Amino acid sequence: MKSDYLYHPFASQRQTVFAKRGMVATSQPLAAQAGLEILQKGGNAIDAAIATAAALTVVEPTSNGIGGDAFALVWSKDQLHGLNASGPAPQKLSIEEMKKRGHDKMPVFGVEPVTVPGAPAAWAALSQKFGRLPFEEVLAPSIRLAEEGYPVSPILGKYWNAAAEKFKELFKEDVYQGWFDTFAPEGRAPQIGEVWSSKAHAATLSSIAETKAESFYTGELAQKIEDFMKEHGGFLTKEDLAAFTPEWVDPVSVNYRGYDVWEIPPNGQGMIALMALNIAQGFEFTAFQNVETYHKQIEAMKLAFTDGKAFITEPEEMPVSTEELLSEEYADKRRAVIGDKAMVPEPMELPKGGTVYLAAADDEGNMISYIQSNYMGFGSGAVVPGTGIALQNRGHDFSLDPTHTNALKPGKRTYHTIIPGFLTKNGQAVGPFGVMGGYMQPQGHFQVVSNTVDFHLNPQAALDAPRWQWTNGKTIQVEQSFPLHLVQALQRKGHTIQIMNDGGPFGRGQIIWRDPETGVLRGGTESRTDGHIAAW
Repeated sequence: MKSDYLYHPFASQRQTVFAKRGMVATSQPLAAQAGLEILQKGGNAIDAAIATAAALTVVEPTSNGIGGDAFALVWSKDQLHGLNASGPAPQKLSIEEMKKRGHDKMPVFGVEPVTVPGAPAAWAALSQKFGRLPFEEVLAPSIRLAEEGYPVSPILGKYWNAAAEKFKELFKEDVYQGWFDTFAPEGRAPQIGEVWSSKAHAATLSSIAETKAESFYTGELAQKIEDFMKEHGGFLTKEDLAAFTPEWVDPVSVNYRGYDVWEIPPNGQGMIALMALNIAQGFEFTAFQNVETYHKQIEAMKLAFTDGKAFITEPEEMPVSTEELLSEEYADKRRAVIGDKAMVPEPMELPKGGTVYLAAADDEGNMISYIQSNYMGFGSGAVVPGTGIALQNRGHDFSLDPTHTNALKPGKRTYHTIIPGFLTKNGQAVGPFGVMGGYMQPQGHFQVVSNTVDFHLNPQAALDAPRWQWTNGKTIQVEQSFPLHLVQALQRKGHTIQIMNDGGPFGRGQIIWRDPETGVLRGGTESRTDGHIAAW
């Protein structure tokens, strides 16, 4: 891949990292080191990713946890595999039940929006299909981090403290006591540089390791989850947990200027990135950081997002097929409505999200793009006492309107925000990439791919480039580093521009590209968080 490896004007003081034998890129240095430790013990990239993912539940609890969901794209033996480990709604959770409780929309917090967690099953499934080392050995670094503790890093500490202050005001009921006991045991969040440990996390991860996650779905942990849900009026049962199995899926793609861009098919929103790329490739982007480039990219993303939110849900319930949404006919039709001024598609309010992403590669050609999340930071706010299991609140995205595409049904998986990405060319792996962060994710994927393919930016530069995010109507948020003259030019085209002081809402990404001739790995990590690349 042609790339410019020289200094770039928006440099983060980080440079692209090169390695030969292996690489792990993620948002926490200690998690990346956990993955590298497994590589150096003889594990492959998939083993390293599992170790990193488990460690992230400990060292970045503000964005993910043991009670969340996961997705993965795995390149092994010249083939790309997809794993959908998003859990469904409990069998007892229904629109009728929620209406009886007085709800006109799904709650954000508490036990009601909790769906079946998929992450532990994802770790076990990946290990069984692709792993080399014993599962217990792969989870050992995460158990050690939870048992011995670790000093809280700067960005982690910032978001942990913000959550604790918010939850003190919001969480008054007994159902939330487990969150405070686990994540604010001193009556506050741990401070930056302060050592935090969790024996409960360690014990739970040990149980998952020893049983290959069976304890979480049919054993002692499943029983603890059910007991907690029953006590507080929740819907999730041992039967729901026991019935869950991650799904191996065929990834979907579009060809963007000679590169195949891959995503997980619905129920995930990766389709939106592909739809936007398909629309955008009908335009010629000749200049980086150009008003015409930004305008057309923004308009393409608006159209893709509006349609994605309208149509994406469980595949069998979608009103149009995946093939139709990724077709040239669809792209041509939507591209034709883009003019010289900002348009207003059907507006929607987009909440913020909390997610972790990692990429890993080894010297045998294995590569993995992996993402997991509790959603909206700590998820539901419900933590199973004595376990460290923070339960996700994915059910919040269901609609209580029975005519809506994403209407709540027992056993149904909701529209899902977390998405891993992968790039190939001429049937060969280029590598994994991802940008975490709620509804920013497909927008981040779109921008990273364009930065890489259209403008030949190296991995670090592709991540560091100032980002934009469409939120609703004509409103676009941009980072402080976004050039002012382009802000003004976009305003003249009718866009409402909000300049944001915090880079957090613009996602946090990782990239690993492989040179097809030499096998050399090139990695970029996110400057908007405590990102790190562990290289060998």
